[in-house]
Amino acid sequence: MTEPSDTALIVIDVQNDFCPGGALAVAGGDEVVPVINTLMQNYDSVVFTQDWHPSDHVSFAANHEDAEPFSSIDLQYGAQTLWPVHCVQGSAGADFHADLDTGRAQMVVRKGFRAGIDSYSAFFENDRQTVTGLHGYLVNRGISSVVLTGLATDYCVAWSALDAARLGLDTTVVLGACRAIDLEGSLAKQIDAMRHAGVVLRDSL
Repeated sequence: MTEPSDTALIVIDVQNDFCPGGALAVAGGDEVVPVINTLMQNYDSVVFTQDWHPSDHVSFAANHEDAEPFSSIDLQYGAQTLWPVHCVQGSAGADFHADLDTGRAQMVVRKGFRAGIDSYSAFFENDRQTVTGLHGYLVNRGISSVVLTGLATDYCVAWSALDAARLGLDTTVVLGACRAIDLEGSLAKQIDAMRHAGVVLRDSL
């Protein structure tokens, strides 16, 4: 069944580095691909996001002396988790999963390309002020409802969903089309945050 024209499917970061074998692999990350490919057939509006980091990105543990991946530092915009080097611009790891039907995407939002600031959300970078332009695009397309899928549930999907709800969009996350990192209880925390914000959580559509 085709979804209403004012609803967009947003596919978050289904990239090689977040899938098994990747630099920041999410367990079962590749399992979302066939589910998302099926969902996309029901939407007139489909947006992809793509992590797109320079090699000197501030979020990479390798760029901080003696820092370990998954530790945290304080930056001018707040706490920043340090990650393994991943999704470097132009690398194979930054490419979308080979089986993802990329031809369905009408827009690709690249995020995290500024070296000094990370970007989880599809709408705002982590300073919570710098916009990606996605909201303006959706408004101009007459989109008032979004359905989110992708990687990872507790980071880029959750941050995007929380921002979408805050911006007044009717927001649904399809948990069956997402997979989580679950770093120190992050999944349960973000599930609670999304529910509290009015995000609809569904196992499937």
